[in-house]
Amino acid sequence: MTNFKQTQLLTFLCCFLILLPSLVRGDCTCEPEDEDRNKPLALKYKMAALVSILVAGAIGVCFPLLGKTIKALRPEKNVFFLIKAFAAGVILSTGFIHVLPDATENLTSPCLNENPWGKFPFAGLVAMSAAIATLMVDMFATSHYTKSHFNKAQQSDGGDEEKTGEHENHVHVHTHATHGHAHGSVSMLERSVSSELLRHRVVSQVLELGILVHSVIIGISLGASESPKTIKPLVAALTFHQFFEGMGLGGCISQAKFKSRAVAIMAIFFSLTTPVGIAIGIGISNVYDENSSTALIVEGIFNAASAGILIYMALVDLLAADFMNPKLQNNGILQVGASVCLLLGSGLMSLLAVWA
Repeated sequence: MTNFKQTQLLTFLCCFLILLPSLVRGDCTCEPEDEDRNKPLALKYKMAALVSILVAGAIGVCFPLLGKTIKALRPEKNVFFLIKAFAAGVILSTGFIHVLPDATENLTSPCLNENPWGKFPFAGLVAMSAAIATLMVDMFATSHYTKSHFNKAQQSDGGDEEKTGEHENHVHVHTHATHGHAHGSVSMLERSVSSELLRHRVVSQVLELGILVHSVIIGISLGASESPKTIKPLVAALTFHQFFEGMGLGGCISQAKFKSRAVAIMAIFFSLTTPVGIAIGIGISNVYDENSSTALIVEGIFNAASAGILIYMALVDLLAADFMNPKLQNNGILQVGASVCLLLGSGLMSLLAVWA
């Protein structure tokens, strides 16, 4: 009887060990699931997403640019600080809550080899590297543009001094000295304003780069999906996401004071990136496998890099710059308002993760 029980136990263990790998594969399958697929219905949702995201992105990025016609939206007004704080909270939440977790999920997927993807937090490494790279680009670009601009200014000042020297023979010495002092003060003021303007231009361009990277990835993922259950909640979530993110970028572009042509190009690029990504996803949906190792690695790395850029830009170039601004520092009510807007923006954007 004892031998019979031992035989039963051994048989059970053997069966369990044989079935265990199949049970694990059943929980974490890398094969596409066909049960939720409905290509015609999914295509309708994709077209709705394409239109709504395009419109929301265009409205969001253009809203802060209306400062020329709406005085309250000008960069020097208090309302602009509140809008920018809200938008910065949205961008910060996008990096921490939406993009970085997606990157971690992609790069730790059971569909990838355990070695090395399961043994090291590559998403964090890529995000950190991207943030450091953004800092360096920020620093070198600002330094280069500032030096280039000041060299031109010095050449211009040299020409003015020559003209002043020629004029010296006809003007009283005291008058010339006064003129030179005034000219120097104006020149220093102009240089300070120019340096700040160049800084805003670098910030807006780097921020747009970070936004465009993850917008393309989001668009392709949405366009390649054939599951209405997956796409339907993303339509609303990405529409709000694109609108608020556009507000943040539009605020930076407004402060940069680009020429009308450059503003139009940056706004159009932002508005079209996610819809173009959706169109690409629709085009490759028949051959695209979101669970393939190549797709997971590429998406994960790009998402992680984008998260690092967005987190750096939100904290350093948007929030730190505005919250340490003397105008906000000297206004207690504005400080409270900006803090509330920051928390509101990050909180609302975090709630969208429930839908997504």
